[in-house]
Amino acid sequence: QVRLAESGGGSVQNGDSLTLTCRATLDLYFGDCTGWFRRVEGAEREGVASIDRGGTTTYADFAKGRFTISRDNDKLTMYLQMTNLKPDDSAMYYCASVSTPSCRTWFRERYREFGFWGQGTRVAVSS
Repeated sequence: QVRLAESGGGSVQNGDSLTLTCRATLDLYFGDCTGWFRRVEGAEREGVASIDRGGTTTYADFAKGRFTISRDNDKLTMYLQMTNLKPDDSAMYYCASVSTPSCRTWFRERYREFGFWGQGTRVAVSS
C-alpha cells in the first residue's frame, strides 16, 4: 500500500535545479512532521530537511542556502526545491512523515525508529 509517493528526481548537470514532490495518499499518512532524507549507495540514510505543520523548518548543513522545503497541508504534499546541485547531491531521496511532539528531534535523531516512508526518487548530478 502506497502511503507516500515521491516524484521529480532525474539526471541533471552540476549547478542545475530540481524540485522533488512528496504526496500522501491519505491524511493519516501526512503527519505533523515531514522530512526529506537521502541515501548515497553504500552509506547510511541522512536527513536533508524537515518541516512541521506550522511551517517550522530544519536543514542539514549541506542543504542550507541551496535547498528549500515546503508543504501544502491541504494538498497533503511536501516539496524540496534544490538549487545549485552538485555531484555530491546524487542520491536516492526519500520523504517521510510522522506525528511527533518534536519534529526536530525526530529529524535529527529518531527518524530511523518510526515514520511512514516513500519508495524514493533518484537524483543524479553529473559534473
